[in-house]
Amino acid sequence: MIIPVIGNGDVDSPQKAMKMKNMFGVDGIMIGRAAIGNPWIFTAIKKYLLNNELLPDVDIVERIKTCKLHYIQSVEWKGERRGVFEMRKHYSGYFKGIPDFKKHKMKILSLEKPEEILKLFDDLLEATEV
Repeated sequence: MIIPVIGNGDVDSPQKAMKMKNMFGVDGIMIGRAAIGNPWIFTAIKKYLLNNELLPDVDIVERIKTCKLHYIQSVEWKGERRGVFEMRKHYSGYFKGIPDFKKHKMKILSLEKPEEILKLFDDLLEATEV
């Protein structure tokens, strides 16, 4: 009987995934908090493990579009109130490292109505796609 060994613990980059694989010979790697607001991490790690290729950072337009879709689906699945509040923990991850984004993040955290939040996403997209 073969028992697979799964690595876990603070894997938040392709390089850390590779290090875990090389150091411990794991069969798989679990990704936890690093995926909050960063669904691209899985593709980035897979690409790096297979080809030793680092993908470029995801641009702001893709981050906004993905966050907006995530938000819409959260509200549809969990209901308006719960969906709005539970999404708040994801915004930091989606917009981590984006210069001068704090004012937008603070605004989105203060909004409670879905139509206001969707309008903010649309306004951000319009401002970035110019």
